[in-house]
Amino acid sequence: MRELTRIFQSLSDVNRIRILKMLEQRPLCVCEITSVLGLATSTVSKHLSILRDTGFVVDSKEGKWVNYRLTDSPSPPYINKLMPLIKELLPDDKVVREDAKKVRDVDRETICA
Repeated sequence: MRELTRIFQSLSDVNRIRILKMLEQRPLCVCEITSVLGLATSTVSKHLSILRDTGFVVDSKEGKWVNYRLTDSPSPPYINKLMPLIKELLPDDKVVREDAKKVRDVDRETICA
């Protein structure tokens, strides 16, 4: 029960939901997510850490960037069931749509230089 509680706690923040929805578009680095959300880098890093620790996202190093993406093979069984549901949710949400547009336009070469 403790693991399930931790997973739902990780979903209890609007910015973490926004991050998951953005990562449906493509892998992103911290500076790209920071640019879209308009939050401090440390705040975004903390949100990503929580999502990574619960198994929703994974990170990989690529040159000077650490890319975050949705996990392909979630280890906790609860996440296997939740990920398809999260992908279905909020298709008409204004903030999610605006974030998706910003993700398409954000350029790490420009903002992270």
